[in-house]
Amino acid sequence: MDSTDIDRFDTSGFEAGRNRLASLAYRLLGSAADAEDAVQDAFLHWQAADRQQIKVPQAWLTKVVTNLCLDRLRSAHTRRERTAGAWLPEPLLDGDPMLGPADTFEQRESVSLAVLTLMERLSPVERAVYVLREAFSYSHAETAEILDITESASQQHLHRARTRITAARRGGGGAEVDPASARRIVEAFLAAATSGRTERLVALLTDDVIAISDGAGLAEKLLQYDTPQRVAAIARGGFKPTPAKRRLAGGAPAIHYALVNGAPAILFVLGDQVVGAVTFDVAGGKIATVRGIAAPTRLVRLTEAWRQHGPDTPLIAQW
Repeated sequence: MDSTDIDRFDTSGFEAGRNRLASLAYRLLGSAADAEDAVQDAFLHWQAADRQQIKVPQAWLTKVVTNLCLDRLRSAHTRRERTAGAWLPEPLLDGDPMLGPADTFEQRESVSLAVLTLMERLSPVERAVYVLREAFSYSHAETAEILDITESASQQHLHRARTRITAARRGGGGAEVDPASARRIVEAFLAAATSGRTERLVALLTDDVIAISDGAGLAEKLLQYDTPQRVAAIARGGFKPTPAKRRLAGGAPAIHYALVNGAPAILFVLGDQVVGAVTFDVAGGKIATVRGIAAPTRLVRLTEAWRQHGPDTPLIAQW
């Protein structure tokens, strides 16, 4: 086999593991675009490496991607962006391969928007240990090797990460919700919001509900609202169609039900373009968190996945 054949074989091998690497990077960074960049950077490292000296390619690539992601998390730009409060995880449509393994509850939870947001409270190394252990089932010995730390340090980082995430959970988080029940609650929320029934909206919300919006990317910071009354008022106003909103969206979108990062969501779709997503955390039969995401840069990959999505009947054909 000449060098060209070796390169072709090695490129094919890398591509076979690309989705796994991307799902690792996405969990670490919370951004599909940044995850794709990290994986591409890893490919450049792979091409430049003496691959005949790499005994276990998957382990080598996992280490490279993890450390590239840690570099990004530690960068001054990332710290400024996330500290300024202008950041939300990038939503992904269920079925997107970047969501990665979903066989266990821990794997599914680790890619939820709720946990991706909570992981912002962790140090970069704590975040990496948590993802490697919870989502990819690496042993402490393997995790220590990837991160160049001791097994004892890996155990300590995992303990701190789990403690911080558990302490920060809201609305009884940490339990899976029946999909049919979640859909009924979201449909009831949409019906109440579009009809202006404030009292019905309040009844659907937990006492400590919060709503978060990226302001369609126009606000310098995330917009946050708490108390059932405030969230209901914002929802009632936000879901009322107006000429100004339709001009901003580019028309009158349809509203579809979907699963985003494993959670119930509604998507505003104009043609084949997703122009807005509202996701919900449901706990105890009520809505604990509402996230509104409409910044175009955060909806690129979700739109790409939606275009491959099979046709369904919209909840509202023309908003």
